[in-house]
Amino acid sequence: MKQFKQGMVPLLASLMLVLAACGNNSNADENNNAAGSTSSGSDGEVSAAAAPVKLSWWHSMSGAGEKAINQIVSDFNASQTGIEVEAVYQGKYDESLNKLKASIGSNSGPDLIQVYEIGSKFMIDSKMITPVQQFIDQDSFDLSGLEPNIIRYYTIDDKLNAMPFNTSNPILYYNKDAFKAAGLDPENPPKTFEEFEAAAKALSKDGKAGATIAIYGWFMEQLFANQNADYVNNGNGRDAAATESLLASDAGVSTLEWWKKMVDDKIVANLGRDTDDTDSAFAAGQVAMTLNSTASLRNMVEAAGGKFEVGTGFLPKPASAKDGGVIVGGASLYIMNNKPEAQQKAAWEFIKYVASPEVQAKWSVSTGYFPINKAAYEQQVLKDNMVKYPQFQTAVDQLHASSASTATSGAVMGVFPEARQIVEGAIEEALNGQKEPKQALEDAGKQITEKIGQYNATVK
Repeated sequence: MKQFKQGMVPLLASLMLVLAACGNNSNADENNNAAGSTSSGSDGEVSAAAAPVKLSWWHSMSGAGEKAINQIVSDFNASQTGIEVEAVYQGKYDESLNKLKASIGSNSGPDLIQVYEIGSKFMIDSKMITPVQQFIDQDSFDLSGLEPNIIRYYTIDDKLNAMPFNTSNPILYYNKDAFKAAGLDPENPPKTFEEFEAAAKALSKDGKAGATIAIYGWFMEQLFANQNADYVNNGNGRDAAATESLLASDAGVSTLEWWKKMVDDKIVANLGRDTDDTDSAFAAGQVAMTLNSTASLRNMVEAAGGKFEVGTGFLPKPASAKDGGVIVGGASLYIMNNKPEAQQKAAWEFIKYVASPEVQAKWSVSTGYFPINKAAYEQQVLKDNMVKYPQFQTAVDQLHASSASTATSGAVMGVFPEARQIVEGAIEEALNGQKEPKQALEDAGKQITEKIGQYNATVK
């Protein structure tokens, strides 16, 4: 990371002086002058007497993700002497966010936190963050090298509030061998609802369903976007704060009716809410099609264990839907505003490091998440990975094919975690025959609208 280290010298020197001044504010000219008065060694390292700025980074990655995060932190800390980052696992996204809320009013919270995409509005409304746009403007940081369809999700009111970190979207996974056996073209996966239904029917035999879809609210959100349909009003909550759920719109009702019909026809198995269960059924060859995140690709391929060839395709949409695309999922990095200026600036320097092509390439290979930096695809390590897992090209192509709209930018509402659970309950009611799809969605939509109203009343 030689280029990064050289670019950090002036700012790191400034950070040392800001820290020494006990966090007193200083303007850009003062920073530049201060930077000029700090010497640096021949290798580009800062020779500052002050101790390094220490940062606490709360995250929610376990397994391979946590291992990759620890490597990023280790590499960053070794690349320079002015900043020392400590990565702290805080449990799943919900747990981490609850711990952040509990830390309000104290100094026990992090400098930097990873928050899932559906926590975006809460983070903005909390007024606990310094939008990264502030540092982007101060630093004249060029966003053009980052994926526009990823940046778009986290840009609200023309302001980028957080830097995207781990990013994914859903794709179709299918068993190419089973396709051949069923007389289907293994190189031409279904692209529409109608084609998916026909393929599921062809793949079903001996009373066993040919496909399965987990009852996951994220999938419903994505199927809306793929029809270019907003999930909430007011431009998906982006033109103004959302006040109403659009769950029971034509897009929602037709989608759930399509899903229920396939379950009733026993060509799509209802295995519940857990994607681990649908993944296991797919890996075991019990079903030949399923939906899941792009981040699961390597696990899906390796779980098949050579028993069959895994194919990937775009998320299906109704044949009548001409526009649309997928929404990015995952999480982003927020800088907390209750920390001294030196720590916030240091957090921004670390974020820039994380967003670099080299780090993003390694992160993608280690975890399966999209690189947010387009230049990462030119890194040899990622090129080699694309050769090993050619299925990932589908994910890249789908991301780039998504049209720019409020629908594909993603819905924004402060009660998104609760809304997702309510939607999953509605899907269950419809698939289990407790309610008709339209009624289930109307009831769920009313609940979500009420919760939005309650939330909006608390935001000042």
